[in-house]
Amino acid sequence: MKSAVLAFVVFLVFIPQFSVGIRMIPGRIAAVSVTVGNVFDLGSFVEAPDYRNGKECVSQSSNRENFVSSCDASLVHVAMTLDSEYLRGSIAAVHSMLRHASCPENVFFHLIAAEFDPASPRVLSQLVRSTFPSLNFKVYIFREDTVINLISSSIRQALENPLNYARNYLGDILDPCVDRVIYLDSDIIVVDDITKLWNTSLTESRIIGAPEYCHANFTKYFTSGFWSDPALPGFFSGRKPCYFNTGVMVMDLVRWREGHYREKLETWMQIQKKKRIYDLGSLPPFLLVFAGNVEAIDHRWNQHGLGGDNVRGSCRSLHKGPVSLLHWSGKGKPWVRLDEKRPCPLDHLWEPYDLYEHKIERAKDLSLFGFSSLSELTEDSSFL
Repeated sequence: MKSAVLAFVVFLVFIPQFSVGIRMIPGRIAAVSVTVGNVFDLGSFVEAPDYRNGKECVSQSSNRENFVSSCDASLVHVAMTLDSEYLRGSIAAVHSMLRHASCPENVFFHLIAAEFDPASPRVLSQLVRSTFPSLNFKVYIFREDTVINLISSSIRQALENPLNYARNYLGDILDPCVDRVIYLDSDIIVVDDITKLWNTSLTESRIIGAPEYCHANFTKYFTSGFWSDPALPGFFSGRKPCYFNTGVMVMDLVRWREGHYREKLETWMQIQKKKRIYDLGSLPPFLLVFAGNVEAIDHRWNQHGLGGDNVRGSCRSLHKGPVSLLHWSGKGKPWVRLDEKRPCPLDHLWEPYDLYEHKIERAKDLSLFGFSSLSELTEDSSFL
């Protein structure tokens, strides 16, 4: 068991050498440290290797001195939040995507920072640029007062953070020219080419795509008050609703804006303030609006729940099947458990992407662990 986990960690670290079209130029060893005032220290981050497009890519590298537009529809557009509490996770997530992208220079990151975060959006932007000097990204400011009066209490305080609701406002926050985006939570790592997820087709005018879990007990995401209401359950009439996790979504922002989906989510949040119909943060409104009308994406793109439940954050194992994205949804976060020296086994899969201080260790040769090819590891994670 331990040897298999260790071998998989090595696979995650070294796969860029075998990715089509990628060239990796080592980054500098010097770390970047940012302190806000005299009291809030964001810590030190090692500069990431400079991941460049290979000759097989439709290269952006020939124009590296030119401005890369956030409106460029030929790029892969990824949206994530950026805040002081989850900064370490966001940095690791970006690092994992660049490491595994076939054409890393063709990925554009839309990073959303809260207006009143202890570290200002400008400081966070400077830290990202120092850690990833050649990254294509833009930082947007999210005004918490946009949503603060709509947020109700949740079973876990972290779920009440206004930035959790930024995904509701992507159609308004991002530049109007951005027609399509992948939204990802900060507690993920990607171990596959993000372009594959980007190429998901949203059929039948669907607005979002996500891995669905139709065997989950859908009713538990709403209170007894919701199900006993004479009118509210009727909103699922004509649909076959399935659970999906909003931490990984492919979103058509043209249809989103045209259909006024931000307003539809806000309507359910207003109902929640008057009559408590759910207990979990930002997820239930998405289920109410979209469940039963989601483009189903392969489960490999959201191996979620690795952070355990929302109360204890206990250790969990991977779902059976191949893995492209690991998601530490739930209370337990890998960087916290690693620092406290009480990691879960799967937290070690996150560790190779951690650029915080000098916590990266790399083995030199996959063959040391008895694997003749990477295909032995990429097809199925059941060996874990």
